[in-house]
Amino acid sequence: MKKDVRKKKFTFSNIVIYTFLSLASLFSLFPFYWMFVMATSPSSAYNSIPPTITPGSMLVSNFQKVLAQIDFFHAIWNSFVICTVVTLVVLIISSLAGFAFAKFKFPGKNILFYAILLTMIIPPQLGLIPQYFLISKAGLLDTLAGVMVVFFLNPLGIFLMRQYVSESVPDELIEAAKLDGCSNFRIYRSIVLPIILPAFATLGIIVFTAIWGEFLWQFTVLRDPENYTIQVALANLSNTFNIDFGMILSGVFWATVPLLVVFLFFNRLFISSITEGSVK
Repeated sequence: MKKDVRKKKFTFSNIVIYTFLSLASLFSLFPFYWMFVMATSPSSAYNSIPPTITPGSMLVSNFQKVLAQIDFFHAIWNSFVICTVVTLVVLIISSLAGFAFAKFKFPGKNILFYAILLTMIIPPQLGLIPQYFLISKAGLLDTLAGVMVVFFLNPLGIFLMRQYVSESVPDELIEAAKLDGCSNFRIYRSIVLPIILPAFATLGIIVFTAIWGEFLWQFTVLRDPENYTIQVALANLSNTFNIDFGMILSGVFWATVPLLVVFLFFNRLFISSITEGSVK
């Protein structure tokens, strides 16, 4: 009898939890759904009362307006190149730095690590002017390289990799590799990298998404429409006197598709990195 009562209580709690998670998921997805609805509707639907909640039939025509205003696919390509290069460089630098901070002993290690962490509390807007000055002196204004270089050092990435390497890579494994004659780089390449692949996926998604959505620095550096990223290109769709919300949200909707593709591609490793700690 007691077992039946416990089973009923457990089942009821599961129902409550899954109901709450389902409602939270629907609430989180609604802005994306509304964006899709507006992308398929005329601009007048934006201010309609009651609001429009069903998709229209203007998805193609609104996107054709976007293509007539900006070089959408070239801007997508520029953003993809920037995000891919920055993500790869951040993964390499962060994993190397995280490995060093987690497993090596050297003078000033803790001070240097905390100094890197302190940079996370500095608003990025404060560094806009000195960064612009340095990029200008380096001759990288209005180039994709000028957009990318300021994001190569990622304090959050170094912190995440340091924590992951500390918990996932045993010291005994590294000592055994050193006894076999492996260099530090060989240990990193052959032992550490395979173990931290789930963390790579997590950090890669975080960095790729953050750089894809970054606007202020890209808008400051880029002037030539040939170098526009998708965020800067979409900003040029706005018109002070006549704002076509259907056209703008159509561009925004299609600009989010690459992010969904990246997340779905790395989804398995991302979930693995979340659940690995509980399995251990």
